[in-house]
Amino acid sequence: MIQAGRAGADRTGVIFDIKRYAIHDGPGIRTTVFLKGCPLRCRWCQNPESWAPEPELGLRAGRCRSCGRCVEACPRGAITLATDRPVTDPERCVLCGECVEACLVGAREIIGRWVSAGDVFAEIEKDVIFYDQSGGGVTFSGGEPLMQVDFLHDLLAGCRAREIHTAVDTTAYAPPEVIEALSRHVDLFLCDLKHMDDAAHERIAGVGNGLILDNMKRLASANRTIIVRLPIVPGVNDDDENLEATGRFAALLGVVRRLDLLPYNRGGRDKSARLTGELELLEVAPPGDERLTAMAERLRSFGITVGIGG
Repeated sequence: MIQAGRAGADRTGVIFDIKRYAIHDGPGIRTTVFLKGCPLRCRWCQNPESWAPEPELGLRAGRCRSCGRCVEACPRGAITLATDRPVTDPERCVLCGECVEACLVGAREIIGRWVSAGDVFAEIEKDVIFYDQSGGGVTFSGGEPLMQVDFLHDLLAGCRAREIHTAVDTTAYAPPEVIEALSRHVDLFLCDLKHMDDAAHERIAGVGNGLILDNMKRLASANRTIIVRLPIVPGVNDDDENLEATGRFAALLGVVRRLDLLPYNRGGRDKSARLTGELELLEVAPPGDERLTAMAERLRSFGITVGIGG
């Protein structure tokens, strides 16, 4: 886990985006802060740029004109032109950003940046009036925000001191002590639930689901409010058996405000092309409206509120 800096507003962490005026990451109008680093490798991930815990170099190949300016600018000789395309040696690159500055077409970028909690609060506080008017607040997402537990703790504590509603969008894949330490500072947990079968979960997400399910039970025992988010990936987790197991589990938790069905989209594949290395992400047809409606109705039979789109 990435940890750095002193406690409070001076502690630093790595984020890769801050999205203002978000309306799908919890109630009301929200600011969503995306923290870098994730222990899962979901094959439909919409934010593959979140996987690596540190800042990383990205290349938008479609913009690149192979002009060679990045090669000339790199002080460590980490970039070469191969078959008319720049190739970066990750062992020599130190993310100095000189190649990014030299690129005239915006093809090169550094994804992720170190920031202090104080820097994040400065952005959050710009929209307090919208939180107050809409019943919104701040959502910490990723990646997996629980990977930066101390940084996240300081962000949550700062929001609580300012009476700002907080949500954490999480896989719940974290040590139980992390869940227990943070849960009392969080108003709402948005818990992703990929698959109810442990072996299938490991196959599609890189880890089993035992810890995830146990942590969701811990949150329920502590009476924490949860919205369950089920990504619907055709041919992966949309079968009736998994759907019914998900509905039974969510109903038994007793603290689930809503279960949201999130239809697959291919946005992660487009972003993965910017990253170093090959990512084997799925590309399937998204589920149709009729199928999503039928799934929602089946889940409602377990006595839970179900939404589509989240």
